[in-house]
Amino acid sequence: MITAYARREGRLLQIEIEHRADLPTDALWIDLVSPSLEERGWVEEVYEQILPKPDEMAEIEASARFYEDEHGLHLHSYFLHEFPEGYRNLTVAFTVGGGRLFSLRDEDLHTFRIFRARARRQPGLGRDAMSILLDLFDIKVERTADLLEQLYAELDALSNRVLTNEEKDMQKVLSVLSKQEDINGKARMNLMDLQRVLSFLMRSRILDPGLTMQLRDILRDIQSLISHSAFLFEKVNFLMDAALGFINIEQNQIIKIFSIFAVVFLPPTMVASVYGMNFKIIPELQWEYGYPFALMMMFMSAILPYIYFKRRGWL
Repeated sequence: MITAYARREGRLLQIEIEHRADLPTDALWIDLVSPSLEERGWVEEVYEQILPKPDEMAEIEASARFYEDEHGLHLHSYFLHEFPEGYRNLTVAFTVGGGRLFSLRDEDLHTFRIFRARARRQPGLGRDAMSILLDLFDIKVERTADLLEQLYAELDALSNRVLTNEEKDMQKVLSVLSKQEDINGKARMNLMDLQRVLSFLMRSRILDPGLTMQLRDILRDIQSLISHSAFLFEKVNFLMDAALGFINIEQNQIIKIFSIFAVVFLPPTMVASVYGMNFKIIPELQWEYGYPFALMMMFMSAILPYIYFKRRGWL
């Protein structure tokens, strides 16, 4: 699918492209979402712009993720996207060339939907290709900040339940903490990747003073969010240690109970073993009160260790 954006009557107008002839010559932004080979060919022919191939988008080396050549400025950036099974970082390829921004992605990302909604409400949004790119990055940082804020709120609520012993299912707690740490890790990777992209743009010196100031503001926001992400990592690790500690305490209590029961029932077992011997001469065998006497010995040998453990505070 191809969507073109052009400034018409002071606003960034969205144009759905169904045929090659629909591509506007005054487009500022060409957005491609899972395009077919035919659609890629339309864009490359009309705008004489080479688009990155899928294998190039999968590269992780810095030299392959942001660089400048005769075709323009090329940037590959992660965008955090929520799937039913969890969050994943998806690569979006940006190319700035000929005064236009080209974006290539596989999913309809929430960041792009927010930008479209804002462009309809704010006439001054998206003056040129670079301002559109920085506005997208700005929204991306806002969404990551919202995610980290939501993550902190969930961790704070979970912390109260764990530390006040309201939560009894510690295995469930560990499962939730593992998922939260995974989300936090992906959000941190997302921020650090964007930090590298913006640092490259800063070094390239292709931005005007106004956009340079916006870029620096985004970098400051990223730095504060990275620090917040590090704090969340520490909080998650603390709660994991606390949950594991409670699990160990519970297991030790269970083992202690079994150990005490083993010690309590050992003397009665020994008494029963003595009188279960198959010797002919055992004085108590012919005694009228031999059976109650053996039962009393077994009871006393069990109750005395229990009283001893109770007084020592082991029970």
